[in-house]
This record gives sequence, C-alpha cells and structure tokens, in this order.
Amino acid sequence: MFEQETDYSFVAIIVFVFMSIFFIVSCVVAQDAKPVENEKQRFELAAAYSKENRGLSFVVMKGGKIVFEEYQNGFSAKESHLLASGTKSFNGIMAAAAIEDGLIKNFDEKISDTITEWKTDKRKSAITLRQLLSLTAGLDVGNNGRPPTYADAVKFPAKFDSGTTFEYGPVPFQVFGEVMRRKLLPKKETVLDYMKRRIFDLIGLKVADWTMQEGQPDLPSGAYLSALDWLKFGQLLKNEGKWDGKQVIEKKYLRELWNGSKANPNYGLTFWLNSSSNGEANIAKTENARVQRLRDFLNIQSDVEEVSKNGFGKDLPRDMFVAAGAGKQRLYVIPSLDLVIVRQGRQSRFDDTEFLSRLLLGRKSD
Repeated sequence: MFEQETDYSFVAIIVFVFMSIFFIVSCVVAQDAKPVENEKQRFELAAAYSKENRGLSFVVMKGGKIVFEEYQNGFSAKESHLLASGTKSFNGIMAAAAIEDGLIKNFDEKISDTITEWKTDKRKSAITLRQLLSLTAGLDVGNNGRPPTYADAVKFPAKFDSGTTFEYGPVPFQVFGEVMRRKLLPKKETVLDYMKRRIFDLIGLKVADWTMQEGQPDLPSGAYLSALDWLKFGQLLKNEGKWDGKQVIEKKYLRELWNGSKANPNYGLTFWLNSSSNGEANIAKTENARVQRLRDFLNIQSDVEEVSKNGFGKDLPRDMFVAAGAGKQRLYVIPSLDLVIVRQGRQSRFDDTEFLSRLLLGRKSD
C-alpha cells in the first residue's frame, strides 16, 4: 500500500485477481474462528503475520511504555531503515511548528505569498498550504519514487483547480520544502536543521540518515530511522505535541493535521486516516491508461483509492492516523486506545487491515 512505484503489469493484476478470490474464500471459511482476547496473544498474532510478510521490526507502545517489541528476519533494534513515504508526515508537523513560530500565518496561507512567481498563474496562485499538504493542490505531482529538486518542483504545472482533486505524489512536499527554504533563508538555517532544532532534538529523536538534493532533505521519502526513534515521533503526536511535560508544538495546530478534505476524507495533512467508509473521494487517475482500463474493467482499485474511499476498516478505530511508506513501513497512532505502533519491513503482500485486525481485534482471515 502507498508504494513508491505504481506501474503495474497485466500479469500482476491478473495474479492479484486470483489471489483476491482465494483470500475471500479463506475469509469465509475463517468467519467462525473465535477472536483472541488476550492482549499479548493478539500482539503475537500480529507479529507472526508481520514476520511472514518480510517484517523487520514490530514495536507497540501503550500508556507511554513499550509492551511488545520484536525484530525479525535478521533485523535488530540498532538498525535504521528507510521510511520511504512515511517521511511525508514530518512535513505536517514541521508546518505546525512553523505556524507556531510565526514563519507561516496559518494553514490557509497562500503558497504564492512565498513562491511569488506563482502569482501570475491563475490556478497556482490560489493554492494554500492546507491544499498542498493534503495533496489537493491540483498540481502535477510527478513520479512516485523520483522527487524533483525544490527548484524544479515549483515549476510543475497545475492540472486541476485547487481543492477539487486528490492526487498522491512527491511534488507538493518538495514545493513545501522550497517554501520553508525561503522562509528560513534570513535565519541562515536549512530545512533539516530547522526540523532537528525545533522537533527532533527536543524529543531525543536521532535521524540515522536522510537523502539530500542540493543540500536540502528529500521531504517525500528520504528519512532513515530506527523503529524506536520513529516510535518517539508517534508518541509525540499521540500526546498532541507534549513531551516530558513540555508542549513542543501547540495541539491546536497538530489537530489540523488529522482533518480530511472534501476530495479525500481519509487523508489529512500528510497522514492517512480511517475516518470514513462511505466510498466518496475524488481521486485523480494517475496510472498508465492501459492499466487503468484493465483496472476499471475488473473493478480493481489501487491501494491509494481503496484507503481513500473506505479507510483501513469499519471495525477499526476512527481516530487512528497513519504514516505509511513503500516496503510496508507503518506508524499507526490510535489515541483512543493509547497506542503507538511501528512496523518496518520489506516489500511484500502485507495488508494493513489484516495486520490491524489481528493486533486490535484478535481476528485473522486464514
């Protein structure tokens, strides 16, 4: 889900169809299985699923304490791993910090106030920060997995009127990087240095590495973190910006990150949500036309479309928000259950709903 590359072949889709049929049959057979009620056993059930699907780390924090921790398939707690698109969520908290610090007025500030060359473009001049980070700016979002430089990102055209259409891709985050670069230029501070000073250092989060372009961080997909460091980020969010009794970022700004848009109720500002299952979302058709025709014919939705329209599962908490990246990197935050969960892995058939159903409900489909 939410992979960096979205170029599927006919063969892959046909295989998907048969596997889906098998999965549905398996689910029907397993409907009478009694759910696991013991919490530790539920965690073990989820851990087994993660391991089977090339999992590397699985850590659960409840009530501020780690209650389950397992490293799998040769991985260890000391190792870091690429978050891929899980990196995108750092943009949201950086925006919240920048608003609190007075660098940005609010989430509805126009990007053209900073990227002034946009003022003469009818569509781009109307784009707000909220629309940029909710991926509803209408911009050509570029190719997943190949983010442009900040300078090149601002040159991408607008395809839709802002606020009307959701499209997933790296360009909006690189545009935000250019906004922050210009905001920070008088302070002689880089974007990454700002994030470290303003957020990471305050919670003891160590960034192992970050892919850079022209001296600035790749904001859609470049961060490398250990599971425990990513867990700290999730705990900060779960506690609405508070760390060791200190308010690192005002909660009123963070709460904005978990509001979906009209175009996509299940994507906030850099976080995936589980707020709606009504099937209503206006998702741009971004795949190869030939593949899209086959998807339409077989009535198969991409992972982005599926979650955008239906969330992660009707039986799962509605207040859950998720940072997700290629290779099945996941940070799940569930405030109502006081839970923060990190799962890192390699590319596999790992399914969020299956994993979360095991972890939270004690149910498995096989």
